[in-house]
Amino acid sequence: MNAHDIAGMIDHTLLKPEATHADVAALVEEAVALGTYSVCVSPNMLPVTVPEGSGLKVAVVCGFPSGAHDSRVKAAEAALAAENGADEIDMVISVGAAIEGDFARVEADIAAVRAAAPHPVLLKVIIESAALDDTQIVEVCRAAERAGADFVKTSTGFHPAGGASVHAVALMAQTVGGRLGVKASGGVRTLADAQAMIDAGATRLGVSGTRALLAGEQRAGGAY
Repeated sequence: MNAHDIAGMIDHTLLKPEATHADVAALVEEAVALGTYSVCVSPNMLPVTVPEGSGLKVAVVCGFPSGAHDSRVKAAEAALAAENGADEIDMVISVGAAIEGDFARVEADIAAVRAAAPHPVLLKVIIESAALDDTQIVEVCRAAERAGADFVKTSTGFHPAGGASVHAVALMAQTVGGRLGVKASGGVRTLADAQAMIDAGATRLGVSGTRALLAGEQRAGGAY
């Protein structure tokens, strides 16, 4: 895939806690110039104004970054995000519940958010794949599908265990079998990274250093 094609798969992301509304406005301007699919921001940045006719989508995180929130809190956050114009919601699961093997609780958590922000809002489920073993990854993806999610997503980009891996993306893609999208996020910094994730089955990418990635530059550090 060329850089233009890859740009159209990117959620151009700004989730730093110190981000300002001016930073988000600049993010939107850059996203339109680069041709990305969406911008992904924190919920306190909503509503986000995008240029008319640009087609740019607005994604917002929910239960971010730990996922260790009561499901009712996540649901309320998702409902408010939808009310404030979010096209897509990227929610974090209860990672501890997944590690405990309580996949019914994981499913209920996702279902609560889905009910609070029904279609046409698109729901992506961040599973924090680097913190899970293969069995847990598979079971969480199955729970997400049962709960009505539209995507499974590897990572917040903030967990110390790490971000996306080709192995996790491939396993997630195999599990959902094209019925859900797969978003790779966390550590996707180069065109080679992006292409490897796409080859493994990713249908969306979370990237903060989008301009550098598309220009073929190596960017060091950063959560996304």
